[in-house]
Amino acid sequence: MWSVGLAVAAAVTVTLLWVFLGSGSTADASRLEAIRTASSIVLGAGGAAALLLAARRQRYVELDLEQKDHDASERRVTELYGKAADQLGSDKAPVRLAGVYALERLAQGSPEHRQTIVNVLCAYLRMPYEVSEGTTARQEREVRSAAQNVFEAHLRPAEPDTFWPDIDLNLTGATLEWFWFRDCRARNAIFRSTSFHEIAVFRDSTFTARSSFRGARFLSTTDLRRTAFGPKTTDFREATFEGSITFGEEPSHQPRRLDLSGATAAVTPELARSWPAGWQEQPTKTDPPRVRLIGEES
Repeated sequence: MWSVGLAVAAAVTVTLLWVFLGSGSTADASRLEAIRTASSIVLGAGGAAALLLAARRQRYVELDLEQKDHDASERRVTELYGKAADQLGSDKAPVRLAGVYALERLAQGSPEHRQTIVNVLCAYLRMPYEVSEGTTARQEREVRSAAQNVFEAHLRPAEPDTFWPDIDLNLTGATLEWFWFRDCRARNAIFRSTSFHEIAVFRDSTFTARSSFRGARFLSTTDLRRTAFGPKTTDFREATFEGSITFGEEPSHQPRRLDLSGATAAVTPELARSWPAGWQEQPTKTDPPRVRLIGEES
């Protein structure tokens, strides 16, 4: 609006000057030319200022809309997260199962919330659980299996569209059944005092920062072939192996540094046992018989 006023004022000024300086003399003509030049400069500057002001106003409107969209998106994510968490706390297994799938969908669409959602699923798996039969136990097994499958489905770098990078897992003290973690990659993984029932497969998986299995109980077949446990020494102290155990060959991209001090394994003819380089078995006097792992330098 002020630019229009400036233009009107300039027009009035030019008209008056023309009336008073329009005699036709050479001096008046020079003065009028100078005034016209100055007026053009002033009007041009005014137009540029008007354009700048309009651009700033447009940018402000755009930023305001972006902020409103962001706030609306965050409110929607919070609502969906709260609803899914409530479902996970239901006393009905189908509702809990729906909560697991809702959290998975939310994490897939909201990368900034993935670690929080993984933390919730880990916390659910850490809750007290006793392996048993019966309808209620089978239903809970389905829910827990779905939660475990989220990790397998989204921690595989071979599937870039669904891969969640740099995820930390804390499954301390959890009870896990049929834990399938093959070809996966996580940053940190803590399995201290975790109980693995039926099977535990970590073959060809990588932990890029740190992992720990101290005091873990492997109650059936365990496959650790080519597992990269991280650059630091991985703690297997006091772990127990009740089934076949295969550490197998080393991963090609990262030498393993493991501490199996105090780890023990059951001994029966049908159980195969393969330990990492530098560790050997020492018989114990227990009944049924077991072996204890000791370093070859001990």
